[in-house]
Amino acid sequence: MDPQKMATAKEEFRRLIDTLPDDATWEDVQYSIYVRERIERGRREASEGKTVDQGEIEQRMQHWLTE
Repeated sequence: MDPQKMATAKEEFRRLIDTLPDDATWEDVQYSIYVRERIERGRREASEGKTVDQGEIEQRMQHWLTE
């Protein structure tokens, strides 16, 4: 994506706030920001190839799944 077309964090924050109901609490705002940040981090890590495939996940979780 063209860096000039990417929205700034401030612009994204304004859009996020606009999607919340008028009676949103501070906790609602904080949670929405947290979720958005985690999604963006996941997208960034995926685009950088920092992912774990299904087989690796199954192998890591095997001891929990067999108990």
